[in-house]
Formats: sequence, C-alpha cells, structure tokens
Amino acid sequence: MIELKIPPPVLALIMAASMWGCQEPLNVITFELENKLTICLWLAALGLLVDACALWLFMWARTTVNPIKPNKATALVTSGIYRYTRNPMYVGNFIFLTAWLIWLGSPLNVVFLIFYVLYMNRFQISVEERILSEKFGEEYAQFCQSVRRWI
Repeated sequence: MIELKIPPPVLALIMAASMWGCQEPLNVITFELENKLTICLWLAALGLLVDACALWLFMWARTTVNPIKPNKATALVTSGIYRYTRNPMYVGNFIFLTAWLIWLGSPLNVVFLIFYVLYMNRFQISVEERILSEKFGEEYAQFCQSVRRWI
C-alpha cells in the first residue's frame, strides 16, 4: 500500500501558491524589509543549494531520490549535508518557502510554513523513518540518534 501521496516538492509548490493566493485576504498585517530582494535571493539560493547538495549525494550513492518510494532506497546517505540534518531536501524547501514569505511581506503566511512542517513530519518523514528503519536497522537507528530530523 502506498502511504505517501503528495511529493514534497509538489507540497512546497502548493504552500507557495497558497501563500500567494492568500495575500489579499491575509493582508491585514504586512512588513517591508530593507534589502528585501537581496535577502530573498540569498535565502532562495541557499534553499536551492541545500536541495542540490542532497540530491547530488543521493545520485552519487546511486539510491532513489523518489520521496514516494523510500522502500526503493539502496543506500543510507549519512555524509555531506546529511551530517547536519536527516532531511536536507525538506529543509531546502522550507528555506525557499521562507524566502517567499519574506518576499510577499505577510507574516500571517507563517501559518503555511507551520503547516508544511507539521504535514511533512506526520505524513512524509514519519513514514520514511519507519521504512528506512526496517530496511537499514541499527545503522539507521544510530543515524537518527546522532543527526536531527530537521536542523
């Protein structure tokens, strides 16, 4: 049975579209930052870099990058950025969404960031962790003990 239904990049796009779509209704409180463009570009670039590093490590290890099929994993990646977070691709998406939130200037959009984290923890990461624990056993348990889920 397939438990994972919404790929995380699609969920991130849904959250970004929701933030944009709710701009007018949630435009009760807004903020502007000096150098907003620079801040957003740096954050977006950081998010993309984190995603790219994680993706490259998966490809280098010749394991699946498909978040819908964690059971197809052939290797446990624990080096590089995975020494700091077990889910760098999701962290990268979060950083990118944070850049989008700042660009839009509505602090109420933080609700979508919170939803993203809660959804990912409940419906993506917990399922992945169970499957990877079954597949990689003690090696994965040690990885979970030494590296945080997010950051």
